Amino acid sequence: MLLADLGADVLRLERGNADAEPVTTWDVLNRSRHSVAVDLKNDAGRELVLELSEQADVVIEGFRPGVAERLGLGPDDLWSRNPRLVYGRMTGFGQDGPLAQRAGHDINYIAVSGALWPLGRTGERPLPPMNLVGDFGGGALFLAFGVVAAVLSARTTGEGQVVDAAMVDGTASMMAMTHAFLNSGYWHEERGVNILDTGAHFYEVYETSDQKFVAVGAIEAKFYEALLRGLGLSGEQLPAQMDRAQWPAMKAKFAEAFSAKSRDEWTEVFAEVDACVTPVLSPREAAHHPYNVARGVFATGDVVQPSPAPRFSKTPGSIRQPPRSAGSGTREGLASWGISDERQAALRSAGAFG
Repeated sequence: MLLADLGADVLRLERGNADAEPVTTWDVLNRSRHSVAVDLKNDAGRELVLELSEQADVVIEGFRPGVAERLGLGPDDLWSRNPRLVYGRMTGFGQDGPLAQRAGHDINYIAVSGALWPLGRTGERPLPPMNLVGDFGGGALFLAFGVVAAVLSARTTGEGQVVDAAMVDGTASMMAMTHAFLNSGYWHEERGVNILDTGAHFYEVYETSDQKFVAVGAIEAKFYEALLRGLGLSGEQLPAQMDRAQWPAMKAKFAEAFSAKSRDEWTEVFAEVDACVTPVLSPREAAHHPYNVARGVFATGDVVQPSPAPRFSKTPGSIRQPPRSAGSGTREGLASWGISDERQAALRSAGAFG
């Protein structure tokens, strides 16, 4: 999705019906590209993939290690047709190592990487952050970054390479700052006692009088002073901001203060104040928040979905087509890559489309 939104001409090869109507589906992750029905266990289907790879910059696969090779579609097979090809591989545990063949999900990958342990409050179990950290952060973003870097290299050297994007690797990379804090002694492995994990009263979520929430991130001294003024506490004798021993007591004091007004009332109090205080919005609320509306963070047509990111001054991204039923882009997608009607008819007869 990320690559297609930013202008890459992407074909999604998957099980599907080559005669399916291009019905718009709910899965916005599949937007901006054609879905082509291919049977990878069929000789003609495999040959189609090899043929398409001859003109591709990148091929991305998400099988367990070794599966693509058994299908005859591994890196060496494709490089025999296109030595400049970048071969992106997405797994949880990587292409090698003791866990390479094990099944898993986001929660398992971030657990092994050390990212899940710190997430949670004091005395509570680690809290999985949905599947944002492993699947999308440590996985998809690192893969997209890796294949673009590899394409730049291939255009210089004339040689493609494998990009082994393991979610464990990417998630561990995102923990670099935490490891820096651990190495310095500034971070403790106990959950909920550190500056960014709800240990600090100035980096926390507080409930408001209407059972909603505001997020506070007033780390720097000037923002903290503005926060105290907004809460009406600036005239009181308070401990130093970084006095860790007083953080629990200050958290209780802040909680009492925030419980006196509704979320929207606090939003108004801090609307023009740089105190790093924002309302906690539901996903549906976020799509209609004035800031997000003004900036176009979400597209709100037939369905609500995030707009392409990041933003470019000269080559802006766009949602080029809605997500459509599996296989429904076979004819149009293959034609756009130079596969003629006659060739498509032969492929159909040979069972390439399943």
